Amino acid sequence: MSLIASHSPKGMSTLFVALAALCWGISGGIGGILTGEGWSPVVVSFYRGAVGLLFVLAWLALQPHGSGLGSGRMWFWSVIAGLGVAGNFSFYFMSIAEGSVAVAATLMYCAPVFVYLLSFALKLERPSLLKWIAIAVVMVGIVLLTGIHDVSASDVTPIATIAGLLAGLSYAVFIFGFKFAAPNGSPQAILVIAFSVLAMILFLFGDTGQVAAVMEASRWPLFLVLGVLGAGLSFVLYIVGLKHTAPAIASIVALVEPVTASLFGVVFLNEGLVAIQLIGMALILFTVTALSVHSSG
Repeated sequence: MSLIASHSPKGMSTLFVALAALCWGISGGIGGILTGEGWSPVVVSFYRGAVGLLFVLAWLALQPHGSGLGSGRMWFWSVIAGLGVAGNFSFYFMSIAEGSVAVAATLMYCAPVFVYLLSFALKLERPSLLKWIAIAVVMVGIVLLTGIHDVSASDVTPIATIAGLLAGLSYAVFIFGFKFAAPNGSPQAILVIAFSVLAMILFLFGDTGQVAAVMEASRWPLFLVLGVLGAGLSFVLYIVGLKHTAPAIASIVALVEPVTASLFGVVFLNEGLVAIQLIGMALILFTVTALSVHSSG
């Protein structure tokens, strides 16, 4: 990674982060197509992670130095990261299957709020009035976006809401796992372990009949594209891009993901949002981005 990143100007690094977010946004839309056709969210997530595993294995083979594979601490936290990313992928596609791409992507974008709450609980960060206000605003945004204040009038099911929030919580677990594993090993080695854990868990809990059926289905190229964009190319681009991108800038650029996912849902899946949902989405995206920028500043 260092060899690639050292020759990447800052502008290119920011572009890498933006491209990664774009890939994640498109992958949400592809997941919406596949789950809409009846494919299990767990099976869709399995193939997303399995294809990603092939990419990071190749990355590790090309740059094996400093892998940290002999470090027990790196293994432990990488496994935690794997549990997080397995939950993130699965709950995200479950939320999409039960609701919409736009709602699922926005709820998942609440991950920094869960990072703050976990940091408060583990005493890694001190709470402040500003942070509690921001978290409260995000909660209001979630209520408006999902319509949980008036379930009878909402087209977002409770399962979609809960799964979307669990996707964000799972992503927070991945962030913590990756953060604590990073000082002890290379990003590519951490991702190899994490995606291996993901593949094993989702294979065990998935529908083995569907897993096998994908290989003979006409949709297998779409599963391949999902894996390349959603876990392979995107993770490599994002980590390389972060090397020379300020965290505040990366937080803002990451908005490309929920915006792209929402547009994909509108254009290709005939999804739509009413005015109050758009207000809720705006509250969440603006506040979470501001929180991330404030934290990195």
